[in-house]
Amino acid sequence: MNAVLDRINGYVWGGGLIFLLLGTGLLLTLKLGLVQFRLPGLLIKHRSEKKGGFTAFKTICMSLGTTMGTGNITGAAASLALGGAGSVFWMWVSAFLGMALVYGENVLSAKYGDSELKGPAAYISKGLNAPVLSRIFSFFCVAASLGMGSMVQTGTFYGELKKCCGISPVIISAIVFVIVFLIIRGGAERIGTAAQLLLPAASAAYGIICVIIIISHRNALPEVVNTIFREAFSLKSAAGGAAGYAVSVGIRRGIFSNEAGLGSSPLLHSTADDASPEARGSWAMLEVFLDTMVCCTLTALAVMCVSPDFSVSEATASVLGRYAPFFLAAELGIFALCTVIGWYYCGETSFSYLTGGKFIGVFCAVYAAAAALGILISLESLWTLSDIFNGLMAFPNLLAILLLMNKIKK
Repeated sequence: MNAVLDRINGYVWGGGLIFLLLGTGLLLTLKLGLVQFRLPGLLIKHRSEKKGGFTAFKTICMSLGTTMGTGNITGAAASLALGGAGSVFWMWVSAFLGMALVYGENVLSAKYGDSELKGPAAYISKGLNAPVLSRIFSFFCVAASLGMGSMVQTGTFYGELKKCCGISPVIISAIVFVIVFLIIRGGAERIGTAAQLLLPAASAAYGIICVIIIISHRNALPEVVNTIFREAFSLKSAAGGAAGYAVSVGIRRGIFSNEAGLGSSPLLHSTADDASPEARGSWAMLEVFLDTMVCCTLTALAVMCVSPDFSVSEATASVLGRYAPFFLAAELGIFALCTVIGWYYCGETSFSYLTGGKFIGVFCAVYAAAAALGILISLESLWTLSDIFNGLMAFPNLLAILLLMNKIKK
């Protein structure tokens, strides 16, 4: 089964999609006049703007909750293990170009979206006049929400939790079901409130630990940075074979973390009915920057400074000692929960579009069950499935961005 999934994943994430992601991001970057460098001014301009019934901070926490998931910790380390140090550079590239992509996504969503049709489905259906393609995107989004947004997150969390306690996975699975179900039944308002309460403190604590690790091993930092740039362009990557594989792994893991180009960001920012298109795009760019350029980079540098095997556990243990597993389990638990509940909103919005607003209660129960199931099944298969549906979401979304690029510039 794993071999079949790996082959499908290879087809989906072949050179075509990598080129499409980088090419679309580069074209949009040039067309918008390097909009990434104007982010500070845009944020100051829109700092006090409300987002419909949401404050800007609550919406950012809700959206950032989907990106600041377990991929920021285990995903960054997995990128190093699979693609070598050079993959970190390509994560940066994907984030920089991805900032332009999420800006464009959110501008289009604000232009074409309404209370019934939101996110990429809106601009694919109305902007391209392609309702069938918009439904295809929505189907892939539902599948991705159940995989990447739900099962992968809880499975990764349990993988760390079982290192520090012997609680039965069945019990943990039941607890996860109840917590997730109670939060997502409250809709976007409760999801946003939960993310606002949990995410800032967890992110700050994780960032502080990473900074302490880097400072404690600062003598290794110059060589670490040199290795990243050297292997990014070398003919061989440290662990993954050809340098092209380092590019693929770095970009895939970067997208898994920041989700630029997938279409999830405009779905989450669709809670901002009264926010301007420029404001939505600016806040979305900030999320990608914080997620990949800050959090994933801190993880990569901390791990490379300490662990030859790219082990997050070994890196955190260098500072926290025997308490490291408990810290990682807590951090992964909070990040996973924020991602799960945030991705529910994406999945529910797409599911509602496909079913005409019917069976939402059923989807809520199925989604919570998927989160619980992630505790009990193989994580390797889940990561591969997540990569597949990530890629499938990107194709129709990037096509729409390319064809509607002039609308974004206007």
